[in-house]
Order: sequence, then structure tokens, then C-alpha cells
Amino acid sequence: MQTATPVQRKSPRPRADALRNRERIVTAAQEMFVEFGPDVPLDEVARRAGVGNATVYRNFPDRDALVREVVCSVMDRTVRAGQVALAEHGDAFAALERFVHVAADERISALCPMIASTFDEHHPDLEAARERTERVIEEVMDRAKAAGQLRPDVGVGDLMVAVAQLSRPPAGTGCLSADRFVHRHLQLFLDGLRAPARSVLPGTAVTMEDLRQA
Repeated sequence: MQTATPVQRKSPRPRADALRNRERIVTAAQEMFVEFGPDVPLDEVARRAGVGNATVYRNFPDRDALVREVVCSVMDRTVRAGQVALAEHGDAFAALERFVHVAADERISALCPMIASTFDEHHPDLEAARERTERVIEEVMDRAKAAGQLRPDVGVGDLMVAVAQLSRPPAGTGCLSADRFVHRHLQLFLDGLRAPARSVLPGTAVTMEDLRQA
């Protein structure tokens, strides 16, 4: 007598409208976190996203889950920008410039303070997104250094500190009013990264590990 083989049932895929609602929530949350900070009422996020409160809580059981999704999505888009820059630019320094300007447009500096202040910064999703981001930044910078276009005494940490400081002030501090200066000042900074260097930098190149320890 043969035993019937259990039927493996696939988990139902989310409906297209459910995925769209989730994307709208994340987009609205990112906009409002940048404008007002991470403590913005979730009811206001739901209103801007055009969904009901229940839809927000069905996708994100608490504020930490939503903040984490927003930060991870920003870092993932930044990674894709780095990958596109590497693929489309034969000029290594042009790839670096494109990456930096796209990272600024993602308002990554306004969101980064939330990592340490609002939830577990060692959550597996967040750590994985951070590692992907650091890898692509290192690849972009290493290519420019190998081409002799990027001064050798700067590290990933140097780049990220400068992008954070020049692109946006912290969330909730009227950061949108500074938009018209961002790319101008970033380009001034990028010009200072070109090799050959015209000065000797004090200290040593800053790594991401240095920033985490600080």
C-alpha cells in the first residue's frame, strides 16, 4: 500500500494592489521622516500614502518595522545607483560623482541618524543592507583609485561623512530649504578628491568601522 505524497502548497503571492499599497506607505514614510523626523504620527503617514490606518499596521506592526524598511529601501536604491554608475561609466571618477549625487538625492543623510536612535541597529535586514552599501562604495572608490583619479588617502568613511554633512541636515530641521545648495557643494567636495592631491590630509583614511566605533 503506497503512502500518498503530501502536496507542497506554495505560499500565496501578495496581490499587486497590496504591493502597491506597501510601496506607497514606504514612500510616504520616507518623505515625512525627512521632513519631520521619525516621530511623525503613523496616521499622517497613512493619510499621505492614501491608505487606511489598518493597511499601515497590516504591513508594519510597529514604528520600528516601518523605519527599518524605509532605511533599508534607501540603502538598496543607493546600491543600485552605484552598480549602474559602475556599469555605465568608463570614466571611474565620473562613476564616483554620479553615485555621490544620487546618494544625496536619496536623502540618505537625513535618515541615517534613525539607525542608532530608534531601533535595533543590528537587525539582520539592516546589517545586510549596510554591508551591500559599503561593498558598492568600496568598489566605486577602488576603481577610481586604480585609475589614478582618486587621491589614495581617503576612505569610505571619509566619503560618507562628507556626503552626510553636505547633502542634508538631520531629519526634521527644515532640510528641504537647503536643496538648492546640495549638488553645488558636493561638486566642490568631489573636485577636492581628485588626484593628484594638492595637500596632505591630517590623520588617516576613515573607514566605516571607524565611524561605527565613534
